[in-house]
Amino acid sequence: LLNAKRSSRGKKESDAVVVWCLSVARSFFPRVSLLASPSPLLLTLSISPLNPTHIPYKMSNLPSEPEFEQAYKELASTLENSSLFEKNPEYKRALQIAAIPERIIQFRVVWENDKNEVQVNRGYRVQYNSALGPYKGGLRLHPTVNLSILKFLGFEQIFKNALTGLNMGGGKGGADFDPKGKSDNEIRRFCYAFMKELSRHIGADTDVPAGDIGVGGREVGYMFGAYKSIRNQWEGILTGKGGSWGGSLIRPEATGYGLVYYVEHMIKYASGGKESFSGKRVAISGSGNVAQYAALKVIELGGTVISLSDSKGAIIATSDKGFTPEIIDIIADLKLKRKALTELSSSSEYSSQLKYIEGARPWKHCGNVDVALPSATQNEVSADEAEALISQGAKFIAEGSNMGCTQEAIDIFEASRKEKKGSAIWYAPGKAANAGGVAVSGLEMAQNSQRLKWTSEEVDEKLKQIMKNCFENGLETAKEYVTPAEGEFPSLVAGSNIAGFKKVAQAMHDQGDWW
Repeated sequence: LLNAKRSSRGKKESDAVVVWCLSVARSFFPRVSLLASPSPLLLTLSISPLNPTHIPYKMSNLPSEPEFEQAYKELASTLENSSLFEKNPEYKRALQIAAIPERIIQFRVVWENDKNEVQVNRGYRVQYNSALGPYKGGLRLHPTVNLSILKFLGFEQIFKNALTGLNMGGGKGGADFDPKGKSDNEIRRFCYAFMKELSRHIGADTDVPAGDIGVGGREVGYMFGAYKSIRNQWEGILTGKGGSWGGSLIRPEATGYGLVYYVEHMIKYASGGKESFSGKRVAISGSGNVAQYAALKVIELGGTVISLSDSKGAIIATSDKGFTPEIIDIIADLKLKRKALTELSSSSEYSSQLKYIEGARPWKHCGNVDVALPSATQNEVSADEAEALISQGAKFIAEGSNMGCTQEAIDIFEASRKEKKGSAIWYAPGKAANAGGVAVSGLEMAQNSQRLKWTSEEVDEKLKQIMKNCFENGLETAKEYVTPAEGEFPSLVAGSNIAGFKKVAQAMHDQGDWW
């Protein structure tokens, strides 16, 4: 009960207080009513029991967070449309609690540019959920970084990490700093200033960040050195480290390789073991680590890569052989120097093999395609582009980026899966398909804790097994909670969401986070 005493205020002011209290209460409790009190001096707010079927998507007293709300709605609607809540109604409470981060850390990052001018950026770390282990998730340096994006990424990370089978919680962080156009010294000074603030909140058994957009091996090195200098400790507080100082072999390749290993299982299941990547035309977006190594692995397995992209446009292969390992090596060098892909497509040597389409994504321009792997950023496949991929013959789409498809695009893919059954496009969400990166980060943590270093073959074999388990876990969970019609592929969206959520919810319950 919440009481507002009118005796100490004027009636108008008192009524305003009550209205404000009522609006706040309604933000947290969907069923709240204003009751008349026996005493003329008291107004009473009565909160009735929460409707067990109501799972709020947004608290009205909070600012709009579109990216996070999209991620939450996607998970919540999947769970609601399965038999999970029917079989385990208590999990509704777990979802409401898991949706709120355990902790959000926001800080200023003050650094100096090469002109000796003081600069300031906003830094963040969202420590979302530690039920399964230390917080684990990347650091993103990009001018668009804000709390909504980091909450969406951290929320997805919880369930992605759960699917790997390793003991890792979920988190995400970064800053609205743009490394493009900055000198090495400016990036080093920024990384030191950023880690000076972050260092007090992380640790090998507390929170272990990694790289993400704008944070590669160089930035991880600068941040690791800063932490070591500030704390006088050498410990595995970051993953993605250099191979000679605690890094794992295959870590840079892991997300791209893992993505392709996951899709291999999709192709094998859909074809009854008769098909593989051999002979498949594969459209990929992005040109960073994920896209580069996914492309190299596709080529190794006999597929043809027909597209890549950067922030300014798409680059399409015009020859039958598509992208070659040599071309991808050149792209990797351009990215390291932070140059655009136009330098490659406009060169005399490659202009006849490659076409650059400014301001475009590859999905409407790649012609006939068998597999699509969005590997650039969130919401990079729209509804129109989803329709285009289907009309161009795509059979498999798997997200190398986090939430790479809009909800409208996912709805189109899922509708196709149900309507066309065995001839449909089959979609896999990023929380399962791109889990390879964080999986090898977890393997790096294990190596650091034992002061061991595994061979490339050992790490690659473990990665293959983890991606196989991710696929099979999602597949079998989908069959259990969303029974597919005869001839219909099981929903990997539903299966992955439910499998990851169940594991986290049960751990939270065991630890007393909900009851």
